[in-house]
Amino acid sequence: MKKRLILTLIAVLSLASCKSPPAKPADDTLVTSEINGVKLVHRYAVSAPHEFTPLNQTWRALYAASVMTTPDYSGQVVRTLANSKPFFVLGEVEHHWLAIADQRDGPLIGYVPTKAGVESSRYAATLRNDRPRPRKTTQECVNVGGDNKACRSKNTATWILD
Repeated sequence: MKKRLILTLIAVLSLASCKSPPAKPADDTLVTSEINGVKLVHRYAVSAPHEFTPLNQTWRALYAASVMTTPDYSGQVVRTLANSKPFFVLGEVEHHWLAIADQRDGPLIGYVPTKAGVESSRYAATLRNDRPRPRKTTQECVNVGGDNKACRSKNTATWILD
């Protein structure tokens, strides 16, 4: 009986000393990561980048882009950038993606591809250069006697006498 009691006590004491693993933080918990000597504050759900080149610039969205939790399309969508609205770029990360924030020195909210925006100072010029250019209409002309000629544009069947 004494042996049984002693063995039970040893088993209870050894199990009592075991600790359960710490609980996983909630997705909205703010954490700090250090990448290339730069400290980034971000939500636990947003993964820290492996590479980071600081930019600290204000950009404007060229289209309604998805903000992702990882710097590639395999992550979850956090939110969507509004077309033409400004956002703050903390830096460039792997795969040519941008780490973005809502405001200067704000926490990292996620990642967008580089093509999703342009520096605010270049926004108007980028839109101007992206507009379709009118095409030159080429004409087909034939002589119809003397100094007269008949011409038609390539996209119509109508001939005009000059």
